[in-house]
Amino acid sequence: MYTFLAGIALLILGYFTYGKFVEKVFGVKEERATPAYVNADGVDYIPMSTSKNSLIQLLNIAGTGPVFGPIMGALYGPVAFIWIVIGAIFAGAVHDYLTGMISIRNRGAHLPELASKFLGKVMKHVVNAFAVLLLLLVGTVFVSTPASLLHVLMNGKVALGIIIAAVFFYYILATLMPIDKIIGRLYPYFGALLLISAVGVGIGLVVTGAPIPELSLQNFHPDHLPVFPLIFFTITCGALSGFHATQTSIISRTTQKEKQGRKIFYGMMIAEAIIAMIWAAAGMSLFGGYDGLNDVLAAGGPGAVVSEVSVAMLGAIGGTLAVLGVVVLPITSGDTAFRSARMIIAEYFNIAQKKFSSRLWIAVPLFAISVVLTQIDFNVLWRYFSWANQSTAVIALFVGAMYLYVAKKNYFISLIPGTFMLIMVITYILNAPIGFNLPMNVSWIGGFIGSAILVALFFAAAKKNRANNLPLEDDISNWNRVA
Repeated sequence: MYTFLAGIALLILGYFTYGKFVEKVFGVKEERATPAYVNADGVDYIPMSTSKNSLIQLLNIAGTGPVFGPIMGALYGPVAFIWIVIGAIFAGAVHDYLTGMISIRNRGAHLPELASKFLGKVMKHVVNAFAVLLLLLVGTVFVSTPASLLHVLMNGKVALGIIIAAVFFYYILATLMPIDKIIGRLYPYFGALLLISAVGVGIGLVVTGAPIPELSLQNFHPDHLPVFPLIFFTITCGALSGFHATQTSIISRTTQKEKQGRKIFYGMMIAEAIIAMIWAAAGMSLFGGYDGLNDVLAAGGPGAVVSEVSVAMLGAIGGTLAVLGVVVLPITSGDTAFRSARMIIAEYFNIAQKKFSSRLWIAVPLFAISVVLTQIDFNVLWRYFSWANQSTAVIALFVGAMYLYVAKKNYFISLIPGTFMLIMVITYILNAPIGFNLPMNVSWIGGFIGSAILVALFFAAAKKNRANNLPLEDDISNWNRVA
């Protein structure tokens, strides 16, 4: 299992090396007051400790992405490890850090507001639509997946509909209540379950000497599906995910000092990638090969893999706790997905959120739409979610590149991964059955040409923004209190 262990070691090393480099490029302002103090409202803007913010950020961004995605990505073989490690260090963690820090510099603004400021006002409407669609899909998917896992865990003794209703009820409370009342109090317990599931399975793989395959660029997928570009849409949250850009602004509003940003944003993406490595390794090693994994996925989906791996590694009691830890992941992303959607809509229409009634009338239609979406086939929802997710990641990376370009800093740290994923996003939607269903060779040509045009437009806008001295951060000079 040298590849597996080396991958985890590289992720940790990446945090201490490339993470520091990205932090230095951005330029932390130690004494600048953060939105937690400048915009304090007792609901969304509340200063919280680094440890609590880090844990909430990890649980917010994780969902079932770093579990279900890597399990399905394991079908491609060890090439999945390569994408998780390289993607997390050079794309995902950079994406999360820049969106979080730029949001802090702009009063905790969500991605649509940042896109409007840095990429043009038209992008505000585009990204608003993308973000709300993505969050609704996330919220809906993360109602169905934990409910189905709990239904299996309880041997069907409680009706699936009742479990779904209970999950929805919790989401409603978490969406409407001040962040420190429910999310801030429950997440430490949820985090303990998460650690039991991920660390327990990881240690189990090492102790039992699981036959984790070594580095190979060969495609082992039983259905011979192409690695490029599909792996980038199969493994998302464990390597790069636009969903994170919708979540970082929640914590950018509760961060006490800018210096805490590397641990909260960059560090928690690395932690999520380690979780992804563990589950990808489990998928590759515990089912007698890729055909065996494919059979389990066909019979019971990723949830069945999670259940079998947990019990095999940790026994009946430990396995049950591990499954509960995986149940926690989607629940702790679903609740903040709906919360983020409420905040984005409120920001778009400039609706203050201090009054409970103002939060309620935005939230009710969101949950009504989500209830309808739960009736759609999960696999179809997941495909649209994956594409919307990575498209949002591209937009966020270009926001980061624009910020750094105007600031006359090393914008390539964001532009290179952004351009790479832009090619993949365009190629995928041109080729996919849910898109234009064009031949792969035509799709690749379209991906490169489309990306070249959009990057040229980016540079034209970037030069104009730099010439006009586009303000990079909100003026808080009238704020006298130092965070």
